[in-house]
Amino acid sequence: MHIKTEQVERHTLAVIVDNEPGILARIAGLFTARGYNIESLTVSEITADKAVSRITIVTSASPPVMEQIIAQLDRLVPVHKVTDLTVLGDHVERELALVKVAGTGDRRIEALRLAEVYRARVVDATISSFVFEVTGTIAKIDKFVELMGEVGLVEVARTGIAAISRGKDAA
Repeated sequence: MHIKTEQVERHTLAVIVDNEPGILARIAGLFTARGYNIESLTVSEITADKAVSRITIVTSASPPVMEQIIAQLDRLVPVHKVTDLTVLGDHVERELALVKVAGTGDRRIEALRLAEVYRARVVDATISSFVFEVTGTIAKIDKFVELMGEVGLVEVARTGIAAISRGKDAA
């Protein structure tokens, strides 16, 4: 007997929706009810009249499950369009993190050196701590946070992924 296992892949979805109360809860509920995990979720108004929003969702699933997720999202009334940026091809993904690091002396100097290497900006400083702002890929931010853990990491706040397709066409 052969058990067929399907490859689970990470996907970034761009969902264009009417900006109305409850739509985010409905989308999150769709994922929850079916046991799908949301790894990252960001929402932003994208029109001047604030009538339309873009929800960027990062999730992992096998290709058949991903097709099912997209089909279920497409069926929701306030959803205008669902685009799987991963399948679409080349796209840009970025995340922002605020990283608080405490320390004095050599640890403080090392935190500043690492921040320079990772192009992190100091957005707040006291005698005994810094708050750094760092943007980039998930891997870059994960590594920065890991390294700061060795010099006095106190706290991390992350925005989640913002993603957009490359080229002249909208997703």
